[in-house]
Amino acid sequence: MADFKPKITLELKNQQQLIMTPQLREAISLLQLNNIELAGYLENELAENPFLEKGESESDGDAEAPAESADTGSDDDNDSMESNFTGEGFDTGSDWATTGKGGNTSFDDDETGFEERLTDKKTLRTHLQEQLAILTDDSADRLIGSLLIDRLDEAGYLREGNEFLAQQLGCPQERIDALLKRMKKFDPAGVFAADLSECLALQLAERDRLDPAMQKCLANLQKVADGDLKGLARICGVDVEDVADMIHEIRALNPKPAADFDHSIAQTALPDVLMRPLPKHMGGGWKVELNNETLPRVLVNQEYANIVMNANVGKKDLSYLNDRLASANWLVKALDQRAQTILKVASEIVERQDGFFLFGVEFLKPLTLRDIAEVVGVHESTVSRVTMNKFLGTPRGLFELKYFFDSGVGASGGTELAAEAIKAKIKSMVDAETLENILSDDDIAGKLKAEGIDIARRTVAKYREAVGIGSSADRRRKKRNSAI
Repeated sequence: MADFKPKITLELKNQQQLIMTPQLREAISLLQLNNIELAGYLENELAENPFLEKGESESDGDAEAPAESADTGSDDDNDSMESNFTGEGFDTGSDWATTGKGGNTSFDDDETGFEERLTDKKTLRTHLQEQLAILTDDSADRLIGSLLIDRLDEAGYLREGNEFLAQQLGCPQERIDALLKRMKKFDPAGVFAADLSECLALQLAERDRLDPAMQKCLANLQKVADGDLKGLARICGVDVEDVADMIHEIRALNPKPAADFDHSIAQTALPDVLMRPLPKHMGGGWKVELNNETLPRVLVNQEYANIVMNANVGKKDLSYLNDRLASANWLVKALDQRAQTILKVASEIVERQDGFFLFGVEFLKPLTLRDIAEVVGVHESTVSRVTMNKFLGTPRGLFELKYFFDSGVGASGGTELAAEAIKAKIKSMVDAETLENILSDDDIAGKLKAEGIDIARRTVAKYREAVGIGSSADRRRKKRNSAI
């Protein structure tokens, strides 16, 4: 018998792997913070890092550094945008190269699973935007709907009329009113009501309980509050017992339909980016610039750094100081990168949606995250983060950057899935059903959530109906009949 001896070989392989360093994660997190959240973050950093100091903003008086800006519609590109955050005489490039702390502040990655949301509780805006994406594919209607959503108060009421919004968007008020009528059927029932009476009426209509007697009862809510059963019976044309039943139904309704949703980011919005028209002799188009009022200015105190780093300190203290200085250099670099990325993305959006700014919502163009990402040279997830809770001040008012994109359904890590992709997943699940295992809308929502797709049961039902799939009861009945 031949002897078999083990053979040991050495094989070398070149392999590239994306390492998500803590600093890269933090850089990406910085990108998605709005200006209020970023200000809070920087206050903590300033308190903890002795090498950081707050720079003066233009509004503080003597600072002369201009805001970063870009022109659209002219011969000048926005490829070279100089930072004005880094402080006089401070060369972030050379210092940056020696930090040894992960280094990369590029936001161009596709790793999103590490991010944490501000809260685990879904916001009302997110919930309503998902339904708006199902309701219409029209870009203009989605923009109008998004603005209506942002005008809701914390109870879910729309207190203002639509006259100003129609003027702001340059579209007929009838179009806004027609869309609002459809959006009043959104979940939670009662949202978009103008007052308490309408809020309760919308909830009763969903339950098919808004008959003429109930309508008269809702028109006299003060008598309901006073417990005037006889007066209500006379007004509604029913007996007192029926009135008591009606009041019992009304009191079971929710007068604040949005109260169960998170409102942690419902803050006064300030524009992160400003745009204004350029005169014809300058080539026309728009000037797009970062807002100095919200632009964070954090500098490395180089004079203090030189003194401290040249002092006679122990090895342990020197290690700590090196770490703090490297962290300070990194933060300045990351803020610079954040500012440039926001400006590039906003400038391209303005370029693409020029017709809207000039003529109104009827001229809004379909736009995707990929469209902007390809031109700016970043990943789609980067564009998604940039446009989240960042606002553009325009001649037509204040708009979130995200308004100008076709809507999608949120997935874990901040990515988005198109409505058609979700519909295809639902159809695939239903096609795989057996008579013994028919999925309810809750079951489907649970399976999608297990895949990282954040979707409500009601949204599943609307997607299901949109592709012609019946309810679970209908599907069970059909399978039972086909088995006979």
